[in-house]
Amino acid sequence: MTMRLPLAVLKHVMLIALSLCMIYPILWLLLGSFKANNEIFTVSSFWPSEFIWSNYAKGWSAVPGFTFANFFLNSMMISLLVVAGSIISCCLVAFPFARMTFPLKRLWFSVLLGTLMLPGQVLLIPRYVIFSDIGWINTYLPLVVPAFLATNVFFVYLMIQFMRGIPRELDEAAIVDGCGPFRTFLLILLPNCKPVIYTVAIFSFLWSWDDYFEQLLYLNEVRKFTVQLALQMFVDNAAQIQWGSLFAMSILSILPPMLVFFFAQKHFVEGVATSGIK
Repeated sequence: MTMRLPLAVLKHVMLIALSLCMIYPILWLLLGSFKANNEIFTVSSFWPSEFIWSNYAKGWSAVPGFTFANFFLNSMMISLLVVAGSIISCCLVAFPFARMTFPLKRLWFSVLLGTLMLPGQVLLIPRYVIFSDIGWINTYLPLVVPAFLATNVFFVYLMIQFMRGIPRELDEAAIVDGCGPFRTFLLILLPNCKPVIYTVAIFSFLWSWDDYFEQLLYLNEVRKFTVQLALQMFVDNAAQIQWGSLFAMSILSILPPMLVFFFAQKHFVEGVATSGIK
């Protein structure tokens, strides 16, 4: 008993120290958003000498002709559409692989897993050429439509693993009651797939909100920019970079994914733990 107490205290001290190391960049960014521009990188003090609240107001309207409300709305619209498309399409694709029998099922499942191993850089140029040929450049379609076509194989695999863990007796009972495959999927499986649906929703929202490269690739007009592209405009400015305003908008940009994760954390952990992903 006397040995266990020091070990427990030591473990908690180490965890607290690691937590502080991980949260330090966020605290530095938060406090930096209240500092003057010449104080952020020149003064060694962690705490601001004076809190400059105007950095948030200046950053909010830093882009001429627009406010960050426009960019937040664009990001939110894209992310919500991606979430809806990922849930709908991945559920529909995962159901046959998990619960039905069809010709060459194992072959197609192997192909599915094979596409999971393809690096995104391999598909970058072919996808851009296709979207350019059909006139989708400078629109939100390249960012949203793939989600409705179940192109994220990781989500499909996650749902397949979860559905395989649901007892098949439920399907048999539904068939006895007169349900066909679609009604069995809609009325029996989906209500039992809430944990993995929450997991897919959280992952897709976070990845879509934090995406920068694809948005930079396909969007050209400022009015269509997302938050990430708008933040880049601070650095692209030929004049002196307003670091305080940039940090202020960066803090606001990470609030939506943080809120989504913290409010749905319970469902996220449950979905991952019960889907076979270790």
